[in-house]
Amino acid sequence: MDTVDSLPPLRSPRLRPGDRVRIVSPASPPSREGVARGVELLASWGLRVELGEHVFDQWGYMAGRDEDRVFDLNSAFGDPGVRAVIATRGGKGAYRIVDDLDTAALRRDPKPVVGFSDITHLHLVLWARCRLACLHGPFANWSEEWSGRASADALRRALMTTDPVVIRRDTGQAIAGVTVEGTAAGVLVGGSLDAVRTQAGAGLPSLEGAILFLEHQRGTGLGEVDRALTQLTRSGALHGLRGVALGQFLGFEQDAGDPALGGWGITDVLRDRLTRLGVPVLGGLPAGHGLHPPTIPLGTQATIDTVEGTLTVEPAVV
Repeated sequence: MDTVDSLPPLRSPRLRPGDRVRIVSPASPPSREGVARGVELLASWGLRVELGEHVFDQWGYMAGRDEDRVFDLNSAFGDPGVRAVIATRGGKGAYRIVDDLDTAALRRDPKPVVGFSDITHLHLVLWARCRLACLHGPFANWSEEWSGRASADALRRALMTTDPVVIRRDTGQAIAGVTVEGTAAGVLVGGSLDAVRTQAGAGLPSLEGAILFLEHQRGTGLGEVDRALTQLTRSGALHGLRGVALGQFLGFEQDAGDPALGGWGITDVLRDRLTRLGVPVLGGLPAGHGLHPPTIPLGTQATIDTVEGTLTVEPAVV
């Protein structure tokens, strides 16, 4: 079995003014107003912005039928003029279409896929099948209140420069204290804990030699985080891991410990599940479902340093 660092990543050329980018909706439907703001932002960088045919479709809680959402993705993958693919939002549904992605087109002509949350399903499967370097970054369904200038600048640098990305620990984050001292280097893989868990045994690549990045959205309790990490451990998915980088675990900001749960909070669950892996763990990275998200390359070489409190990642573009 190939380890994550036994094959080089597929990286595309950095974007330049005049390049075409395609906005698609692989999961839940976006707002027209938000997408209009996203188009305006990308165009301000000199990019030519296109919308997938089914961007505003809706089928239940998803942005159109499975075959239509995957059609938009594969159309973008197969168009040699499209230099990046940006999701409108996460939500639900990307996990339903991963088996039908045209990875052969991406092998011939790599281009980054941008998004996070449910889009983690795409990132994991594209790395497993063709070693595509992607970007854990903000959506094209743009909100100045949620994303803002800092997020926009980070996304632009990740798409249009070859600078490494450095994310520094925020000691104000609830899980900043979840740290196992040390340094580790390896390919950065991961994203949403729920998506990583869902792909275990199906589309999850080998994590041997990897640094695993995890973040978690609101809506579930401590027991669900415990179940997810336990499932990953029992499945053998974490075998050979070199390190863990922890982003935001929202909904647990106070982390005072619940007397009804034996006084445990999120830091207790993460320490209990992760310290036994015997690898460096860096907690407190301000990345995930919170305000002003950074953009983080996935599928490229990364280093965590718990003394400096940094995650440093090589670019997804060349």
